[in-house]
Amino acid sequence: MHDAISLEGQDRATAVVVTTEFLHEAEVQRGALGMEALQPVVIQHPLSTLSDDEIASRGADAAKQAIAVWLGQE
Repeated sequence: MHDAISLEGQDRATAVVVTTEFLHEAEVQRGALGMEALQPVVIQHPLSTLSDDEIASRGADAAKQAIAVWLGQE
């Protein structure tokens, strides 16, 4: 979050990827850091027990969400 907020402050579009398990913490942190408009890219938790194909699928989903965030379509 800190890096994303720093980059956003430099007019560089960012996308923070979090799993569902950490979404609340990400939202609290962005609020505490004054960047409520920063929309996280959210993927399902967990990742550590997934197969390579399942991880690739989650990555593809994250990429679609990131593009939407970057283009302001979130």
